[in-house]
Amino acid sequence: MGQQTKPLNHTEILIQDQGRIHSIQSRIPKGGVHSIDSMAATLPVNSGNSLGTGNFIVTIGFGTPKRDLPIIFDTGSDLTWIQCQPCVGGCYSQLDPIFDPSYSSSYTNISCTSIDCAQVQSGTSNIPGCSSSTCVYGITYGDQSYSYGFFAEETLTVTPSDVFPKFQFGCGEQNNGLFGEAAGLLGLGRDNISFVSQTSQKYNKSFSYCIPSGSSSGFLAFGAPNSTASSSTLSNSTAAKFTPLLTDSRGPSFYFLDLQGISVGATKLAISPSTFNLSGTIIDSGTVITRLPPLAYSALRTAFQQAMASYPAAPAMSILDTCYDFSGFQTVNVPKIVLHFANETDLDVDFSGIFYASNVYQVCLAFAGNTDAKETAGICTAYQELSG
Repeated sequence: MGQQTKPLNHTEILIQDQGRIHSIQSRIPKGGVHSIDSMAATLPVNSGNSLGTGNFIVTIGFGTPKRDLPIIFDTGSDLTWIQCQPCVGGCYSQLDPIFDPSYSSSYTNISCTSIDCAQVQSGTSNIPGCSSSTCVYGITYGDQSYSYGFFAEETLTVTPSDVFPKFQFGCGEQNNGLFGEAAGLLGLGRDNISFVSQTSQKYNKSFSYCIPSGSSSGFLAFGAPNSTASSSTLSNSTAAKFTPLLTDSRGPSFYFLDLQGISVGATKLAISPSTFNLSGTIIDSGTVITRLPPLAYSALRTAFQQAMASYPAAPAMSILDTCYDFSGFQTVNVPKIVLHFANETDLDVDFSGIFYASNVYQVCLAFAGNTDAKETAGICTAYQELSG
């Protein structure tokens, strides 16, 4: 099944999460619709904990005959890839048997002289290679996870009625990193090679997702939420509010939000909206910790520490500098944190998004400050419901 990887401790997870953010920030310089079916396809989203990853999982079918494989979905990257036999460079251990393209009648390699091969660079930030006239891709993520292999075409099955022949993806022959035992990754960015772009004639580049909480499952839905039925899929509440996803020329593949302010408890912090406008704010399904501009984080930390003054402090954990020891308490009163977005949309951050815990002796505020005011802020996965 491939080489075994040692489970990461909390410090290593945070360090690699920081690496992912730095990678995203390095790619962003500082400083008429046709009719489609509503919610054409909806997939369950499950926590990746059972597969040894902190990311979230959907199941997609690859090949003919179809192989259903659990893969990580990622709004912060573009290339879709899965591990492939014969794993010439080495594959990590995954739960399901590794996909073997020789058993699929619909698999085709893409020529390294084709236009399709040339566009791999914009979706991976790496110039594609060539091996025996076949296009070779390589992608390295900010946490130093990587995948290398053949850029190919295959039949992709989302639902029995939503089947996409000649879907372009990476057939990974050398892969390693923070993927747990998932079979690969579904790229939901905005580049031409992303799933969102390749299925645009069916779904019109529209999708939404809601991250699961506790033991429940969330969803990943494709198609425009423009009917009463689809709106109820996004929320059972008639009071649901939405804030638009924005495009920023500094990072056209990412999904930006207009974050305008933060409240702790009943107090809105004295942070100018220009603080967030200078950096921009992205929403990223693959990020564990929310990053804020330095001034915004400083204000949040100060207000949070004042509200939590009755609890003993604990040592910092990697990039997390505001930690507490809750070992002597049966209950803990935590101040509410609200993120204020455009369209008067307020997000009451769930408890799982406020804290990151190593154990009861070290429970840390799950926010961190960027080192530069112009570095992009990032909203983590723990409290996301997104509609694109």
